[in-house]
Amino acid sequence: MTLSSVKSVVIFFGPMLLPKAISYYKSHKNGAARQGRPIRPLPLKVSRALGILFVVAIIALIATFSTFAPENIFAKTQSRVQIPVDVLFTRLNVLRPHGLTAFDNQLRHKLRSLESKLLYLKFGPDALANCLFCAPDDHKSYVYYSLPAMLTPHLFNAAVLALVTSGLFVGPEGAVWRRFATLGAVILASFDLYFLSQSDYQQNAKKARLEDLDMFFWRSRMWRYIAITVLDATVGWMMYLSSTNRAFVVPHSPAERLAATGKQMDSLRSKMSAMGIVKNTVSRDQALRARTDAYWVHEGKLMGEMLEDKEVMESINNAVESRVKLDKISDDAEDYAKNVIGGIAFVQSET
Repeated sequence: MTLSSVKSVVIFFGPMLLPKAISYYKSHKNGAARQGRPIRPLPLKVSRALGILFVVAIIALIATFSTFAPENIFAKTQSRVQIPVDVLFTRLNVLRPHGLTAFDNQLRHKLRSLESKLLYLKFGPDALANCLFCAPDDHKSYVYYSLPAMLTPHLFNAAVLALVTSGLFVGPEGAVWRRFATLGAVILASFDLYFLSQSDYQQNAKKARLEDLDMFFWRSRMWRYIAITVLDATVGWMMYLSSTNRAFVVPHSPAERLAATGKQMDSLRSKMSAMGIVKNTVSRDQALRARTDAYWVHEGKLMGEMLEDKEVMESINNAVESRVKLDKISDDAEDYAKNVIGGIAFVQSET
């Protein structure tokens, strides 16, 4: 994975994906308000899960660098695949500060034919040097040997995704994405296995230049870790948006709405009971009752003086005539009185 290849991908896909990503985010930005759920801070458990995903994604991204990949002796020695084995390892011996290693000698005994060199480019040095049951004429034997090493990153990442989307570890904010994360991990592993078993490694036999060779083992390894990084970043991004009610907001269920309404009614009843207690206390206490009567006498006198002012009366008349529909208010008051009286009569008839 070189800087030039990254720039090429960004230049090609950037103008197409960036406007769509911006419009997609804007379309979901007001989703919380439409569902009645305001944007909230990131929950602590989700923050902890996102921290784990960030660390794993960074490790997977670093693993794509060629520094951490197994050595490719053809790329290191700038040799073609048709080169004689003795010449290849002579060049490698010159590049080794302390000469050929034991692994180099073991690999040298296996790279005796063009077929083994082609298998080396597809399955890597470990499979060719250390597999005891593999044979150059049995392609599937190398596939079976490579399966554990190929599936290990996928299984580890699947375990991490299962942890960060666990209802016990994160809560419902993470559990809602459990199916998506599991399906994504399975799809990545399935594609990796398919390409490992179906790719044609024989095409390298006709390529005379090093630049034309398909280094399948190193190329698939790089894209494997890039895909894992993208999957973890996507799951983390979705968890962040949904847990803060910025997008993917799930509307309240009828049971949740009913419970919230019940809590509001209980709170209102408690406040009304407290107001009744305060009013009853004021009415029974002589000093408080006297202060209340004095307040309303003063209030009535003050309002009377204000209503006697000519400008105030004109303003009130103008507002009533232009804004207030007296007929509608009268009809509403009449309907309200009928409902109240009808309810009282119904209660009396029941008793």
